[in-house]
Amino acid sequence: MDSAEYERRIAARFASFDQDGNGYIDREDFSSAAKALLAEFDVTARCDKGQALYIGAEAFWQGMAGIADVDGDQRVTREEFVTGAVKRLRDSPQRFAEIARPFLRAVLAVADRDGQGVTAEDAGRVLRVLGVTPDAIPAATTALDPENTGRIPSEEQLLAAFAAYFTTPDPEA
Repeated sequence: MDSAEYERRIAARFASFDQDGNGYIDREDFSSAAKALLAEFDVTARCDKGQALYIGAEAFWQGMAGIADVDGDQRVTREEFVTGAVKRLRDSPQRFAEIARPFLRAVLAVADRDGQGVTAEDAGRVLRVLGVTPDAIPAATTALDPENTGRIPSEEQLLAAFAAYFTTPDPEA
């Protein structure tokens, strides 16, 4: 895949982060995502899981801003996102996974309603809340549960899938 096609696919993923659709990603988009997830799973913001989710969202925002906010205005434009992903993350998806880790760990805790791991159904709910298109959710949950156990096997697998989706040219990643 050529660089232009890769950039086009990464740009399309920008919308997943731009929660309010205003054309840029900022701290509020991450806070909004956390708030929406807490509402979806009926978890209060003041409990340990709620606080961890907001802290994880802030850490994720800080990591993304550090990678992509070139002009330092505390907003990541679509162009900055594409440039940041292409130039800084394409060869190092693990770096992206590490900035996302606190948020994803907290998401798993919020979505794990019975203490036995996140079900594929609840993973679908998370994806929907985070703006994944409804037609892409079944494929995504299947990819997250390759052995068809009905549960997301591990945080590491989720991190790898998340990093691959946002940093690799493979549209099925």
